[in-house]
Amino acid sequence: MRRAVVIGAGLGGLLAAAALSPHVDEVIVLERDDLPEGPENRKGVPQGRHAHLLMPGGLEAIDDLVPGLNVREHLLAAGAHAVSLSSGMVVLTPEGWFRRWRHSEHHMITCSRALLEWVVRTAITTNTSTIEIRKAQVRDLIGSSRRVNGVRLQGVSGPAELAADLVVDTSGRGSRIVQWLDGLAITGIEEKTVDSGLVNATRIYRVPPGAERFPLTMVQANPYTGQPAHSAVIVPIEGDRWMVSLAGSRGGEPPSDPEGFLQYTLDLPHPIVGQLITHAEPLTDVAISRSTSNARRYLEKAHAWPDGLIVLGDALATFNPAYGQGMSVAALGARAFSHHLRRADVLAPGLARTVQRAAAAHVEAAWNLAVSQDVLYPAVRGGAPTAADRLAARYTRRVMKTATGSYQVASALWDVTGLKAGPARLLRPSTVLAALNGSPLPPLSGPPLIARERQLLQALNNGEGQTASEPA
Repeated sequence: MRRAVVIGAGLGGLLAAAALSPHVDEVIVLERDDLPEGPENRKGVPQGRHAHLLMPGGLEAIDDLVPGLNVREHLLAAGAHAVSLSSGMVVLTPEGWFRRWRHSEHHMITCSRALLEWVVRTAITTNTSTIEIRKAQVRDLIGSSRRVNGVRLQGVSGPAELAADLVVDTSGRGSRIVQWLDGLAITGIEEKTVDSGLVNATRIYRVPPGAERFPLTMVQANPYTGQPAHSAVIVPIEGDRWMVSLAGSRGGEPPSDPEGFLQYTLDLPHPIVGQLITHAEPLTDVAISRSTSNARRYLEKAHAWPDGLIVLGDALATFNPAYGQGMSVAALGARAFSHHLRRADVLAPGLARTVQRAAAAHVEAAWNLAVSQDVLYPAVRGGAPTAADRLAARYTRRVMKTATGSYQVASALWDVTGLKAGPARLLRPSTVLAALNGSPLPPLSGPPLIARERQLLQALNNGEGQTASEPA
């Protein structure tokens, strides 16, 4: 009987289990947290209380992993929102306001991380009889530098060993994979951290009456001024609520007190986020998180790699959450895993190394996107902009400025930021030519709101019909 063990029951672990399920007799997912019965936050997800975006590429990967389940429909039925990148967002970029287009080729899903994880876990476990989730903490790997044969764990009944034909580590940012590999005599793993000192501050509000269909609203950080990052986003989530997340890099951190939180939004290059929430009803206090650095383990470059071991998701790489890539990269890595499982037996020599390299390719694109921006902020630790970074930044600014008035270039940008394509998408001749020619339309002088939305924004800013209150 073939058995696989997955370490961690977060999104990455659930998707890895789904990838494994058709190819083994038993998938045991080991999770140290008590998993909630419903969509509730848990300790093992440090960013769980902040805004999460499931990008179009990640959503496609999940649908490929669990065909027939239609996870998108499960999420929407539970209260999540499908947001069009072209028409459903009001975004101020460093190069100006993005226009809103009628085309709707790109959609992302917005909801709380707790809801997304719960819906995916429920959909996968109720439709797949081979997957079992157990509470346990993995202490070490069993095996050698040639093959991993299982894990040593601390379970509810005490220490134990669990044999496995394949072990997948998806235990997240705090993974001990480097120490575990050291115990197998695999040393010299290259690691890199780029830390802009970003702090997230999030508060949830009740959606004001009449604002249920107001677009997702975002004021992006500007990495080109030499000043700390300052940004804010209003994300619609389940339960008729807005999740308002602020982010500031080292020296520009958002405050944790309610008054300071609101003032931070009003002091941004445009006060639209603050205007929308000034008189909205807060439902929570301000939640703060500092687990935001970009961290990567170059496992694909290891001098040796054991069969029977694969590392995916945040255990492989984590990204500054401001770019909304983490969940989608985990999904893309799991899909690559599934692709190779369909072509080779789980015990095939070299399978693990092949999958590790395939997962690294998805990490590379997201890593470059995040780090090339973060190294431009002052007081960043672990990196500095190179000549190539500065050249790429100049071209990126050109693309961004053109995208404010060109659907062709905006669509290419959404392909990349939505993880449907790699950065090479922006180097296609047609995109390069359009970027060099510049925007065919003049820049917008203010947010691209329709008349009804402008009236609503003014009413909300004036507090008409709204009553502020203390957190429930």
